[in-house]
Amino acid sequence: MSYTTRTTRTVRTFYSDGRGPPKVETKTYTYGDDSGGSSVNGGFNIGGGGRRFQIRVGGGGQDGSDQPNYSAPAFSQRPQVIGRASRKEKKDPFSGVINQSYDEIKKRCQEEGCLFEDPEFEAEDSSIFFSRAPPRPFEWKRPHEICDNPVFIADGASRFDVQQGELGDCWLLAAIASLTVNQRLFAKVVPPDQSFEDGYCGLFRFHFWRQGEWVEVVVDDRLPTYYGQLTFMHSVDKNEFWSALLEKAYAKLEGSYESLKGGSTCEAMVDFTGGVSEFFDLRKAPPNLFSIMLKASQRGSLMGCSIDADPNQLEARLSNGLVMGHAYSITSVLLMDIETPSMSGKIPMVRVRNPWGNEAEWKGRWSDQSREWSLIPDSQKESMGLTFDDDGEFWMSFDDFSKNFEKLEICNLGPDSLEEDELDGKKRWEGHTENGEWIPRVNAGGCRNYLDTFWTNPQYRVTLTDPDDDDDDDLCTMLVGVLQKDRRKKRKEGLDMLTIGYVIYKLGDENHGPLDVKFFKYNASCAKSPSFINLREVCGRHKLSPGTYVIIPSTFEPHQNGDYLLRIFTEKANETNELDEETGIIEEQVSEPCMKVIGVYNVVNRGVYSPFNDYTQNADYTRRILVPTVASAPPSVGRQEVKKVPGYREIPPPTDEEQEQEQALKASFRRVAGDDMEIDAYELRDILNAVFTKEGSVEFVFDGFSLDTTRSMVAMHDGDLSGKLGFDEFKVLWADLRRWKGVFKEYDRDRSGNLSSYELRSALHASGFRLSNRTFSALVMRYSSKNGNIEFGDFILCAIRMKTMLASFRNIDVDNSGHAAFDLDTFIQTVMYS
Repeated sequence: MSYTTRTTRTVRTFYSDGRGPPKVETKTYTYGDDSGGSSVNGGFNIGGGGRRFQIRVGGGGQDGSDQPNYSAPAFSQRPQVIGRASRKEKKDPFSGVINQSYDEIKKRCQEEGCLFEDPEFEAEDSSIFFSRAPPRPFEWKRPHEICDNPVFIADGASRFDVQQGELGDCWLLAAIASLTVNQRLFAKVVPPDQSFEDGYCGLFRFHFWRQGEWVEVVVDDRLPTYYGQLTFMHSVDKNEFWSALLEKAYAKLEGSYESLKGGSTCEAMVDFTGGVSEFFDLRKAPPNLFSIMLKASQRGSLMGCSIDADPNQLEARLSNGLVMGHAYSITSVLLMDIETPSMSGKIPMVRVRNPWGNEAEWKGRWSDQSREWSLIPDSQKESMGLTFDDDGEFWMSFDDFSKNFEKLEICNLGPDSLEEDELDGKKRWEGHTENGEWIPRVNAGGCRNYLDTFWTNPQYRVTLTDPDDDDDDDLCTMLVGVLQKDRRKKRKEGLDMLTIGYVIYKLGDENHGPLDVKFFKYNASCAKSPSFINLREVCGRHKLSPGTYVIIPSTFEPHQNGDYLLRIFTEKANETNELDEETGIIEEQVSEPCMKVIGVYNVVNRGVYSPFNDYTQNADYTRRILVPTVASAPPSVGRQEVKKVPGYREIPPPTDEEQEQEQALKASFRRVAGDDMEIDAYELRDILNAVFTKEGSVEFVFDGFSLDTTRSMVAMHDGDLSGKLGFDEFKVLWADLRRWKGVFKEYDRDRSGNLSSYELRSALHASGFRLSNRTFSALVMRYSSKNGNIEFGDFILCAIRMKTMLASFRNIDVDNSGHAAFDLDTFIQTVMYS
């Protein structure tokens, strides 16, 4: 891209340490290129103190680099119209964050001899708080301004390096403490080849699993301080900074430090591993819970625990030393051997750590200095790493643990968490992910409590084929997780976590199409999420027999907008896909010897309406029947075969009033058309509105068809671009209108003259149209009002254009392949003249 102009931004930041007048720091950011040269990824100039440096920001790692190429994930959410700019991409809050290139920034800083200052997460108060002014003046300092000899990691990373500061993010600290137990995972998140010495330029990088993809986040090393001390997360060692910089990178990913206040330990555990989390209520714990915890510990899973908060007091301390509403990390689970003159055996034990890292520890059995430890040999104490310091870490028996804590969180490592050479006999989960979005008025149907809209939610079909190897009941294990995206980062916009969950239904027919309201009305679910809850991710473990299932992820309330990631993990391979229809006409096999229906309708013994062919009527107006036929359907095809076709619909004989309307229309047409028996869109509007706006012609308020609608009516039958409609074509149009009016009346149950957007799909289906989710979403956006309703005139216009576009497409797609090649002129004529 060639820049011919520059945009300059000057930022003034005021600092004060409370001991003198405020200090002022001025920085100038210049976006663009002074030289007018080209740059694929663009660039920006940064500087301060009278100097200006140009730092180019690119996407992904350098080719041939030893570092992984972490890049922005390609998400498939709301349907997009090909070739048009995406507002969603323009407003993506992560676009700048994850498109910064560590290698390119480092190279440019070293060439210019400057320290990196991150324009995506500036050293300003807004990076700390988004809802209020800071309670005190913070000063951003680099580590070498805080201490004399800063180090990134001192003597290896440890759970004791993590100390909580003034921010209420104990959930994040508990996850980080657990992360340090698995050194391989820790090195993946916190690359150890970084320092304040060789190649130092104020730039550090971290890796997080973000909503389906691993991304690299870079930060400068300016940290919030007060009176020269780090304000937030820090290490016990005053010159060690990996934990403070990791917290800053995570805050940048979420938008600000304040966005980290309050959360679930598993949320951060998932971001550090890409795993799938499980929640256990210890008051209703399964009988094999210790076995689950022991296996999880042996497999490197991350675990956390907590006690429900006291609504009247923040982080209330109990007499046993534990803190309510506080996140703890579990750092070890084992069976401890005990040998005494009076007893011997194994005791299930759990090691827990308080991220405060102080004397706030458990005071019961097996606590520090308790007499129970005298029963354990010194050699075993040493192998357990037992210490009796006031470091926040303590041991509990599993019995005391399950009685005193109330919530347990386990983050199972995902399919990409273990490398092939590290499996060591362990089995890798088979995983599948689907990105989606709940769109109000389209597919945000809410939970099963809202039956009328629940069926519109996204549906995903999963086929389980083989039972687990070690399952005596021939059942399959399936972990399901629904993760809502970007909600923490969007707190600035006043958004918070949605209440989400999922329901699972078993299908008798694996080829079943999308499920409608009747299915959910008469079929019970076979499994569901543990609860609908306002956490970032809700997960559940299910034991199901082999077969085909449908998973319905949803919000609790309908009409709520949000992006989500559906994750499905099984021990054996599974087949997963979104349950959707292909846009087209309703078609089916007719009984032999008929061929496959190709969407061309004809007459069999009686007058028939067709959305894709002419309408033929009998003189006596006997019943009209929808009959899909083939090029040479045998005379034997009759009503029994017709009824087997989905969407089969008998059209009742016209009423006396309708017959009078048709005779009046014929007379009106001849009078208006003149000798050539053709009318244009203006004349068609006058003819139709004279009938449809007549009192009693429709059972709802209708002001008449617009000129745009009647133009589309003409275009539907005007293949030679004459702009005219003959009487034979008018008869077909009249049949269309009569039937579409009947469908509209059927679904407009309150006679308001409107359909809800949720009723539109059913109404169009009853009109003979089959719609994919992508197409339906586009139709709702195009034809619904602000409150999600579709008026009668808009419904007719939608049906007309659907019929026109499908007919045009099928005329090009002569092989019925689902693909059609248009030259530019034909494409423009087809789209614009419809």
